[in-house]
Amino acid sequence: MDAQVRSEEKFSKISISYEGKEEGALVCSTIDKITSKYTIKPESYTCNVSNNKDVVVIEYHDDIDRDAGKIFEEIIKTLNIKICD
Repeated sequence: MDAQVRSEEKFSKISISYEGKEEGALVCSTIDKITSKYTIKPESYTCNVSNNKDVVVIEYHDDIDRDAGKIFEEIIKTLNIKICD
């Protein structure tokens, strides 16, 4: 599992790659649990990047208060992601 974070003015996104149904279920349930605690709601989607890997992307638009950074950090720590660009 690894992640990539991109941020611009009022826009932030994290892409988390995972492999297999079990890892995917963990990633999705963790994201749902953490994002539900905050009032700002993301847009998200999942895509297949290879035969074995999928990616879930979480985007925050109009993030004036930069809340996404805290949310992304919590997701990364909870999932114990070691590689984050």
